[in-house]
Amino acid sequence: MARQQDASIQLKRLAIAAAILIAAATPATGSLGGDAASVQADQVHMQGSRRTMVAKSYTVHEIQAATGTVVREFVSSEGKVFGVAWQGPWPPDMRQVLGSYFDQFVQAARSRGGARMGRRPLVINQPGLVVQTGGHMRAFAGRAYVPEMLPSGVGAENIQ
Repeated sequence: MARQQDASIQLKRLAIAAAILIAAATPATGSLGGDAASVQADQVHMQGSRRTMVAKSYTVHEIQAATGTVVREFVSSEGKVFGVAWQGPWPPDMRQVLGSYFDQFVQAARSRGGARMGRRPLVINQPGLVVQTGGHMRAFAGRAYVPEMLPSGVGAENIQ
């Protein structure tokens, strides 16, 4: 029984390491903090379909990726992506959805040490970046946003 658990943990660690390596090798085009044009680039990168929903002070672009993962990008009336959320069988390409915030995310995640291993969620709450992600095989979800970029009247609870 212990050997099965050890093998399972090693497999999870290998999958996480592979995902980070793949994400690091993929060029970023924008997304979080980017302009509205980056949404189209994300759609192409994810090989997905997109639909748009208009709210009072922002627009939500929902991309259904070819992998089955749904990514929602929240764009302010000024044309800036202030938040992203995702859910699906696979985590999204974090470099793609976090854009210029990816390096800050990686550094914060590394500073947490081994806390990401296993089934624990990862929560990063820093000035200028909040990321909450978790899940397990075939059921991942998360969100990321820049608190200073939230439009007036929009709270973190709106990013889902």
